[in-house]
Order: sequence, then structure tokens, then C-alpha cells
Amino acid sequence: MSFTWPAMLLSLALLPFLVALYLRLQVARRRRVHAPVSFGLLRNAAAQGPGAIRHLPPLFFLLAFAALALALARPQATVSLPRLEGTLLLVFDVSASMAADDVLPTRLGAAQAAAEELLRSQPPTVRMGVVAFSDGGLTVQAPTSDAAAIRAAIGRLSPQRGTSVGEGLLAALDVLGVELTSTAPGMDAPAAPAPLAEGTAAIVLLSDGENNAQPDPQAVALLAAEQGVRIYTVGVGSTAGTTLQLDGFSVHSRLEEATLQTIARLSAGAYYPAAAGGLAGIYDDLRAEMVVRPEQTEITALFVGAGLFLLLVGALCSLFLLGRIP
Repeated sequence: MSFTWPAMLLSLALLPFLVALYLRLQVARRRRVHAPVSFGLLRNAAAQGPGAIRHLPPLFFLLAFAALALALARPQATVSLPRLEGTLLLVFDVSASMAADDVLPTRLGAAQAAAEELLRSQPPTVRMGVVAFSDGGLTVQAPTSDAAAIRAAIGRLSPQRGTSVGEGLLAALDVLGVELTSTAPGMDAPAAPAPLAEGTAAIVLLSDGENNAQPDPQAVALLAAEQGVRIYTVGVGSTAGTTLQLDGFSVHSRLEEATLQTIARLSAGAYYPAAAGGLAGIYDDLRAEMVVRPEQTEITALFVGAGLFLLLVGALCSLFLLGRIP
């Protein structure tokens, strides 16, 4: 145990003086009792109580003083506290197809709204980050517990060119500290990933599932699964799709649910359609771990409570055993 204000421990030096003062008062009391006195004074002396019982209230008051003196020094102790921890990365598809309005206001707008829903129900001890991808992955916001920073990062997203779901997932794994060197199809030389930080690590992929560039997102999902990183996919768009005008060409775009479902299955995650709303089920699946971690915690309140309790016990003993209020 340590103390924030150790100088206040000097107040404990008063304890011997208080004990000495009490003993001196007891000697003086015994002298008065054995001195010639009137019958009335003897009766009052007899009311002081038999034997050692009369010493109980002062003992409790002395212990209370010691507890409150320790509280003044603001004690701290290392306590193992359980806390809900984890890292959750929101991976946004910001390819040109996310500007489609087959869901309102647009696919990207619907993805941002779904992310806001997740953010509002996020425990404060779980860090969140934002990764965006089109034809490459880009970290928009490193994992943090600052909800305002996450909300601002989500609001800055806008549609870009190209689509590479695999690059987005690779960028997310890199943020989590997984160094990938895999020989899986469509990947550059794979290797053993570095160990992840304590707590749960998970990815929430918000996309329409369309992919037209390497690496293969299914191969990346397998690598994520090997490292215990689950990928939860949120499908944004409609299966009927819509036609977009891109650089003078008419391009039909639709929600590729099969791709997103496969990514989720390979990484032991789950697939959710954004149009269904109620993405709270993701949190039931995430199962953020309860980590027991030793932390230096101030325990002043415990000593204050102990001191007040001892004062109360001493007062009750004086009242019921000795028949007087101290």
C-alpha cells in the first residue's frame, strides 16, 4: 500500500500521547474513587461500569482516530479489477458504388447511420477505430475511447474510386497490430502474425460487398480467423440494386450478400443486413472479454468509512454499556 500524501501519516504520532493521556486520566479517576467522598459521588462512580467494559468506548475512538489519520494520507492499493475491454474497428467501403441511393439517403449514408447506432451503445472501455477503403485501405481514426473523435471520423467519409475489400481488411488487421506475411492466393508473402493486445479484437465491415481488385477478401478473412479476429459484415444496399452513372458509363450495382456472408463465416463472425436495423446483436456476438487487471486504486473512502463506523460503535458502547453519551 502506498500514500499520495505520506506526510499526513505523522498524525499517527499522536496515538501514544492519546493513550498516555487516557491512562493518566484513569489513574486520576482511581484516586478520586478511593478518596473520602460523599455517598452521592460513590454512587456516580459505581455507575462507571464494571471491569474492563469501560475501556471499550475509548478503544473504538482510538481505532477510529487511526483510521481517519490514514485516510488523510490518501492510501492507494493495487487492486485487481474486472473491466470490459476490446478493440472494435469500423471498416467502411467508400467506393463509388456506395454513392448509390437504392437505400436512403445513400449506401454510405446508411452505413454511417449504422455505425452511429453501434457507437451509441459502445461501452466506454472498448476502443473503436475507423478504416476506409476504396481501391486501397486508409486508417481514418486510430482506435480510441473518444466517441467524439470516432463520430467526426465517420462524418468525414465520402465516396472514392475503385473497390478492394481485401485491402480494407488488411489495413484493419494492420491497425490491430497483426503483421501479415501470407502465401494465400492474391496475397503477398504471408507469415506469422504478431500477437494481439489483450482483450477482444473485432472488425465490423460496412459494405455493399462488391469487389473488383486483389487481394482476395476471403483469403484475408481466413488470416483474420487464424489470429482470433472476427469479422462482422453489415450489408448496405438492396439485392435488386440500381444503375449508376460513372465517368459517362451506366453501371449496375447491387448488394452482394453472398460475398459478405462468406467473409463473416470464414472468420467466425456474422452477417447483418443494415436495412433490417437493430445492429445491437453485434454486441451480443462480440463477447468482449472481462479482463482482470491490477490497477493502482485510491482506497481513502474505505478508511473514512471504517473510521466513521468505529466512531459509531464507540458511541453506542458508551451509551448502552456506561449509560452516558461520550
